[in-house]
Amino acid sequence: MDKSTQERLEAAAFRRLTSHFQKRPDVQNIDLMVLAGFCRNCLSDWYQEAAEQEGISMTKADAREAVYGMPYEEWKGKHQREATPEQLATFEASQKK
Repeated sequence: MDKSTQERLEAAAFRRLTSHFQKRPDVQNIDLMVLAGFCRNCLSDWYQEAAEQEGISMTKADAREAVYGMPYEEWKGKHQREATPEQLATFEASQKK
């Protein structure tokens, strides 16, 4: 596979992943962190880092909006719930692995 094709496929997969996350706001970031070791915030950080590697200036807010599909503060207000003690304990245990 040539590099151009690979990059197009990777971009398509990224768009599908972010679209999936945008359609599933019920899945909380803390749960993603426990199960997958990354969350929407991680993905937006990676997106921002990739932009910077290409010489593109991007704010954290812009990167998060690209991943969340709306401004981060708006998403938090609509969808983020306070982590339960059980979620926090599970998260802490997962960080020790």
